[in-house]
Amino acid sequence: MILDRFDLTDRVAIVTGAGRGIGERAATALAEIGADVVCAARSQDQIDATAEQIRDGGRRALAVRTDVMQRDDIETLVATTMAEFGRIDVLVNNAGGWPPSEFLQTSEDDFEEAFRFNVTSAFQMTRLAVPHMAESGGGGSVVNISSRVASMAMSGFVAYGTAKAALSFMTRDIAAELSPTVRVNAIEVGAVATSALEYVKSDEAISRQLEENTPMGRIGDVDDIATMVLYLASPASSWVTGKTYQVDGGTERAQFDMPRADL
Repeated sequence: MILDRFDLTDRVAIVTGAGRGIGERAATALAEIGADVVCAARSQDQIDATAEQIRDGGRRALAVRTDVMQRDDIETLVATTMAEFGRIDVLVNNAGGWPPSEFLQTSEDDFEEAFRFNVTSAFQMTRLAVPHMAESGGGGSVVNISSRVASMAMSGFVAYGTAKAALSFMTRDIAAELSPTVRVNAIEVGAVATSALEYVKSDEAISRQLEENTPMGRIGDVDDIATMVLYLASPASSWVTGKTYQVDGGTERAQFDMPRADL
């Protein structure tokens, strides 16, 4: 059956930023199609809760406190995964983000930190995980969580947008080199109802503007992204690599107005 192509039974997945939002749902969704999951994030209580959900569903789970800005933490995450499960098949580089800021108010340090958080961390995670994917014999899949601001100019997102654009391009570049053993793809996420969007949801006018400027007429939810993660992580997408998918409700322009520099 075609649904068998989505089966990840006994495969092992690492999901960063798995304590809440997209990362949490990606982790639990991977478990629903058979994967054992290593949940990584900075907040131990959050990843413990995600891991408990997975165990309640009958799969194995491990919660490893990880700050992806720290190389030692990333190395420990990969080593702990191998010690516990003996293999890595899927890596979801979800940890990332950065608050909006006008260009002239964005410091050099902020710009570089945003790049490290969203790009360098994914580079390091992938570099450490890929050799183990190759050793498993079944290949592997890397899914990078990017953002629509990577390919759509929007005031206030110079640091975040530039970093996510780099992540989307890095996806293509790495995929070309690792094919056919390891596939690498990305998802450019639109406006999704997570804690990162609280500042929008709490303002009724902005929230309404966002919905009206989205062709599908609503803000996305975490399941919208998790289903794409499942496709890209599983054999269902075995002939897909180096691609970036825009899951955004049809968005083609900025959905709400951000402050601009008054020159």
